[in-house]
Amino acid sequence: MRKRSFWVTLLVIFSLLFNFFAWTPNAHAFTENQKLLLQSWRLVNQSYLDDTFNHQNWWLLRQDLLKRPLDDREETYDTIEEMLATLDEPFTRLLRPKQYHNLQVSTAGELSGVGLQININPETGNLEVVAPIEGSPAETAGIKARDRILKIDDVDTTTLTLDEAATKMRGPSGTKVSLTILPYPQESDILEVEIVRDRISLSPVTASLNQPIPNLPIGYIRLNQFSANAAEEMAEAIINLEKEGAEGYILDLRNNPGGLLQAGIEVARLWMDQGTIVYTVNRQGVQDSFTASGTALTDDPLVLLVNQGTASASEILAGALKDNGRATLVGEKTFGKGLIQSLFELPDGAGLAITVAKYETPSHNDIHKLGIQPDKLVVQDPISYQQIGTKDDVQYEAAIELLNGNSVLANAS
Repeated sequence: MRKRSFWVTLLVIFSLLFNFFAWTPNAHAFTENQKLLLQSWRLVNQSYLDDTFNHQNWWLLRQDLLKRPLDDREETYDTIEEMLATLDEPFTRLLRPKQYHNLQVSTAGELSGVGLQININPETGNLEVVAPIEGSPAETAGIKARDRILKIDDVDTTTLTLDEAATKMRGPSGTKVSLTILPYPQESDILEVEIVRDRISLSPVTASLNQPIPNLPIGYIRLNQFSANAAEEMAEAIINLEKEGAEGYILDLRNNPGGLLQAGIEVARLWMDQGTIVYTVNRQGVQDSFTASGTALTDDPLVLLVNQGTASASEILAGALKDNGRATLVGEKTFGKGLIQSLFELPDGAGLAITVAKYETPSHNDIHKLGIQPDKLVVQDPISYQQIGTKDDVQYEAAIELLNGNSVLANAS
């Protein structure tokens, strides 16, 4: 009896092993398109912040998607995007080869297109203008911050991802693109705007020494994005303004959509001698921190200008300077993007932007979808580039007022 039981048990085990190997696909049997899908799945599986993957069976999704034929690369990209869409989080996304290349170019400092910084409003899902780049064709055409982009060349933007929309607006200098715009605050008629693309200079820093009040020379610095050269150009601006005799600073982060995390940290170190800049938290709950390195270039009083277009790395900088008492924030509540993405290159030149961590300010505030409240609330309708730093710029005027008072000087000392 025992002998018979032994052979039955052995037969069952052999049957299970046979079925397991029979149903497990051999890695060599995968097509190139299936391998691309699998690599994308693995990268998300290993790195994504939410280890519940939006409360779904991530392994079962993998098996279901692998059953598809994936006859060509475009179908594969569509399948990867469908997979990422199940996470219900817009910042984790596929970047097709051209999109990935354009992102690398833009963070390096130049591109060709209309010159719009855009984002998807997390509350409405609408494609909105963060800000036109100064001197760009879009700025010349009168497009302003918070305008809604309804169509790009008659393509409804609700059908496009953020990167697809950006790609459609980029193109060779001299070519045209048509934008359907609903101006903010949506009291005006819809506009059809035809724009001729041009080479866009992405120098992230503009600076000048202003003296709106006698005997109070103020260094005004505007930072447009946190590109790879942002910290270097910021350092050069501060050094030059110090030589020119600046006794206080206004750092303008309005409509700055962010950029590279490391650039945000390096810029913060130019203003801080000591203190925590930001905490990051991964999906295991492991906390890391970045601190000042004793390399501040000035300890003069500092006011930051922020608004609803101040996002991501801009909020890291604003949170660091506010929580450490290094700066006073003036303007409106910031955008509220507290997630960090890493870029992963795929074998065919495409890429994945994957949300790998969230960040907290030095006071351990999680600002995602909440934003940072300014120390002094000053509401302002969108203004043109020509109005920045003039009497029409009420937030700038409020910053001047603070620098001329005792409160900021006392905090700085």
